[in-house]
Amino acid sequence: MNIILAGGTGLIGHELTAALLADNQHVWVLSRNPRAASVPSGAELVTWDARTSAGWGHLVEEADAIFNLAGENLGGHRWTPAHKEKVLSSRANAGKAVMLALTEAKHRPGLLVQASAIGYYGASDERLLDEHSPAGKDWQARVCQGWEFSTLEAERLGVRRVVVRTGLVLTKIGGVLPKLLLPFRLFGGGPLGSGRQYYSWITMQDEIRALLFLLKNENTAGVYNLTAPNPIPQAGFGHAIAQVLHRPYWFPAPAFAMRLALGEMSTLVLDGQRVIPARLSEAGFNFSDEQLKPALQAILAV
Repeated sequence: MNIILAGGTGLIGHELTAALLADNQHVWVLSRNPRAASVPSGAELVTWDARTSAGWGHLVEEADAIFNLAGENLGGHRWTPAHKEKVLSSRANAGKAVMLALTEAKHRPGLLVQASAIGYYGASDERLLDEHSPAGKDWQARVCQGWEFSTLEAERLGVRRVVVRTGLVLTKIGGVLPKLLLPFRLFGGGPLGSGRQYYSWITMQDEIRALLFLLKNENTAGVYNLTAPNPIPQAGFGHAIAQVLHRPYWFPAPAFAMRLALGEMSTLVLDGQRVIPARLSEAGFNFSDEQLKPALQAILAV
């Protein structure tokens, strides 16, 4: 198959590109700066402005699928008004570019995979959330709703559209896990805030396997939560890290201190969602990593 991948230089996109190439697929990775981009050997870098179809839209005629994973990283910066606008506009503009290319094409790909996140459900309590649960009302939820809406019109064009709401992706090479591990490595790990907030996680291995599963199963369409079947409270998450690293678990980080240090972005660690992958399981996907502790042991090779 010929695959167009927007957001292919990001954490998930890079690993997905490698997996697609290993599966003998041809991959075009869209990049605003191909000279500086790092992609797995074998992928073809193509310039785009992440706003229009200029320079890459013709590839849609030959593509079997498009993955739209593009969007400014939610973490890493305080949520200033300027950063919030960048997050929102990057997602809206990338979706607009994809839709322009699809609208202009005479021959369209059979599949569009649209990235989203479990932030769609907003900060919640211990309620179990699946794909049928309503959207939240906080800023993260609005970001995800806009992200998903940006390519909704693809369905009207007859393209099978899959929306993937991804949880906390665990990998030692980037993302949230190294940040969560650091205080434990320094013998200062403990609960964050109340410790009761749920972390809905998935290993990078299962994230990529799920994306390939959805790519190849033509009966799949609509929204799928990409999270392991067993979300866990933050306190349990921290205990698992402490056990795997053979570190103590004792120093709490009060919620007020986290909010003081991180501002509004503290919601990423102080609030949670108890999300399950109901539709993915119903579709027949089998997770390799269902329990957190053995998953961490495999990731960290301990």
